[in-house]
Amino acid sequence: MVAAADGNRAEKLGFTPGMVVQELGWDEDTDDDLRVDIEDRVGAEMLDEDSDEVIDVVVLWWRDDDGDLVDALMDAIGPLADDGYVWVFSPKTGTSGYVDPAEIAESAPTAGLTQTSVISLGDWSGSRLVQPKSRSAKRA
Repeated sequence: MVAAADGNRAEKLGFTPGMVVQELGWDEDTDDDLRVDIEDRVGAEMLDEDSDEVIDVVVLWWRDDDGDLVDALMDAIGPLADDGYVWVFSPKTGTSGYVDPAEIAESAPTAGLTQTSVISLGDWSGSRLVQPKSRSAKRA
């Protein structure tokens, strides 16, 4: 697991200006500083679940009692661009609501995603999930 140093964590997470970011699972416990970092970095507010735009990155705040992660990931990838990806942010191991990292790693392939990295973000950890390259590389 890599730790994100101080500074703009959103930049370290791969967010770039102009990206369209959708946020799912927001609640009172989310990391507001990270949310501000992301919005400042992309230059816009994150969209909610009602958006009908094509999404570059989905930020999914996920806790142990939020339901079925595979279902949530399937819903999250619906509006994703071919090269889009999902950041699953969950409370760090040992804290209230934490999600076993194995659950994320096992849920990703079932939803058609691959986990590429895990990063520590203070009270939260992030798992980056990408779509297989073959999905966008297929020719008609």
